Amino acid sequence: MAKSVKTTGKKRAKKSTSKVAKLKPRKPFRTYKEAIKYLYARTDYEKQEHLRYNVTTFNLARMKKLLSLLGNPHKKVPTVHIAGTKGKGSTATMLAKMLESNGYKVGLYTSPHLVHLHERITVDSGMISESEMLGLLNRIYAPVEKVAKTDPPTFFEIMTALAFMHFVDVQADVAVIETGLGGRLDSTNVIKPELVGITSLSIDHQRQLGSTLSSIAREKAGVFKRGIPIVTVQQKPEAMLVLKSEATAVKAPLSVTGNDIDFSYRFETSREHGPHMRICLTTPTSKFEHLRVPLHGKHQAINCGLALAMLDKLKAGGYEIDSEKATKGLNAVLLKGRMEMICDDPRIMIDAAHNAASVEVLIHAIGQNIPYDSMVVIFGCNNDKDIKGMLQKLQYGADKVIFTRSNSAKAMSPQDLADMYTEICGKMCQTAVNLGEALRLARSAVGKEDLICITGSFYLIGQAKMRLQGSSKEAKKAAKGATLLPPDLVEVV
Repeated sequence: MAKSVKTTGKKRAKKSTSKVAKLKPRKPFRTYKEAIKYLYARTDYEKQEHLRYNVTTFNLARMKKLLSLLGNPHKKVPTVHIAGTKGKGSTATMLAKMLESNGYKVGLYTSPHLVHLHERITVDSGMISESEMLGLLNRIYAPVEKVAKTDPPTFFEIMTALAFMHFVDVQADVAVIETGLGGRLDSTNVIKPELVGITSLSIDHQRQLGSTLSSIAREKAGVFKRGIPIVTVQQKPEAMLVLKSEATAVKAPLSVTGNDIDFSYRFETSREHGPHMRICLTTPTSKFEHLRVPLHGKHQAINCGLALAMLDKLKAGGYEIDSEKATKGLNAVLLKGRMEMICDDPRIMIDAAHNAASVEVLIHAIGQNIPYDSMVVIFGCNNDKDIKGMLQKLQYGADKVIFTRSNSAKAMSPQDLADMYTEICGKMCQTAVNLGEALRLARSAVGKEDLICITGSFYLIGQAKMRLQGSSKEAKKAAKGATLLPPDLVEVV
């Protein structure tokens, strides 16, 4: 029989202390709602009316310090970096889908989102879950607070760090990373990628990136790394001159689709697919012939060519790529907010065209691919855009224009847009205080064969998607465990 031992008060206290020591420390956030509230409370420089684009507001040293405290997750997964003015999201999605179809576990980080925050961080086309986001925010809290004692990390910096952490957690084979604003000072520019892609460059965010193509190209070229291959599309001469100069400065080989890489595209129509683009791309290691582009428009053919060229560069660098599997993945691409039909009666399309060049290609693509008798455009944009350029392009496709305000803090006044449009184009237009009123006006003006197109801002088309599809079973399922776009969330390109 065991010998009974009397326990003293001292010993009891010691035992109690030992038990307490074994308890796990309390997590900062018990619920997802608490964690997301903390995230949205972080500083968001891009919301500011007059944003200063410099090393203070966009501080890579701050980002590197945060990542160092997290164990440098950005260095633990191979990455591909994509910058540019328009087509980044499309190119990144097509490349990710082709890698995924070849058996790789692929992380994809894009911005902004249309409806749900979780759209920004995906793995193999699946959004990060609510429980995963909660876990990451609990882990990042202490490092963020430590850095914040001297220089608080921003919303976008934290989101970028969360993406890197998630890709490490799921053991992604490769991550495709899209830049936010610019490139040189962007939070994503801490990676040393295996490959860099530059999409079409055009005028946008003049206050931050400059008012010329040369200055914008220089900012985008800030993502170039010594010796790392670069692939781009044909650019205007002043932009291409800068890209070539910056690539030479870091001794990085630069390839251009249609110049150094054999690339062509054509428009056709068929009974099976209707109007669409087909492309051909040939290199010493790959041959893609007459591939159907999964997204509408000449601009998407160019983006698709860039994605294929980047895939080929990865293949040349050691990735096992099967062309048939890549084609299968490409055919499965669906991209929200790019010429997306979200209502059939009346027909309502949304598109994230948010600069003059994007509006121009949208108008052309609609005319080429979507039959209609008359088109009503609902338009709203932010005040840091090339507004005059956008309005000039808008007039060539819109039979009727209704200007409205998005839910962005930087949204242009509908009346100011209308005044500018009348001055520039000499055409009549209407205004609406919000999207709901704009839709009522548009619906009263269209028939069965007409088209309503909502464009000009990620904010506006995100609102439209929530309003018109938010009650569907599919939308509810997608929304489960995800957070909606807050009224003042930044729009970045």
